[in-house]
Amino acid sequence: MRWGLRAASLAACLLAWQWAAAGRINLGLLTFQNVPPPTEVAQAAWALLHSPKLAEHLQASLWRVFSGFTVAALVGIVLGLGIGRWKRWEDVLMPPLEMLRPIPAVAWIPLAILMFPSSEMSMIFITFTGALFPILLNTVHGVEQIDPRLIASARSLGGGSWAIFLEVVLPGAAPSIVTGLSIGMGTAWFCLVTAEMISGQFGIGYYTWASYTIQNYADIVVGMLVIGALGMGSSVLVKRAGHALMPWHQQEGKA
Repeated sequence: MRWGLRAASLAACLLAWQWAAAGRINLGLLTFQNVPPPTEVAQAAWALLHSPKLAEHLQASLWRVFSGFTVAALVGIVLGLGIGRWKRWEDVLMPPLEMLRPIPAVAWIPLAILMFPSSEMSMIFITFTGALFPILLNTVHGVEQIDPRLIASARSLGGGSWAIFLEVVLPGAAPSIVTGLSIGMGTAWFCLVTAEMISGQFGIGYYTWASYTIQNYADIVVGMLVIGALGMGSSVLVKRAGHALMPWHQQEGKA
């Protein structure tokens, strides 16, 4: 029944899209006069599927996203654990990090070009900045929400600082860390178009941007849908892998 409801919801969205785009609906503030209908998007997707450049686009984007995400995960988790656990780390690191956090990815493009000699490293850096802060802040939150009585109990039983960190702090913060990794993966894909604006070669984000510059509207939607599908799939994989590594964490059921 749940899968049927989800399929019906998706079908309703597609029908509404087809009706609005095919009818060139104009609502004043919102117009569908230049929006391609799903039928045109399906044709463009079929053409891309049979294009020899699809593999190069996917390979380039996957490399950039997962490289930036991996570095962001390592840096975000290490800094988040330190900031959440020790006040000295928080006092030293949080002010500059909080100042950098609101800067959008597109604003980093000129500086990334200046800092890195290769465009590839610049694009990886953009995806890194997009993934870093969700991972970092969720890790900090996970450490700070641990019940202090658990740490006090472990200390009273003779646990040292390192043992408490590994057996109490890290497992207690793990659910929030996994949530941050899942969100960070999504934001890394979110920044992909911004990152690949630097390039001029391959990538799904570049394909989407190039389609816009030549006003190929159906291909724009195809690129958006591919990024959305890849982002959703990789976020789900990260979340499921995290839950598999946390057998002690049982997610509450939904009504």
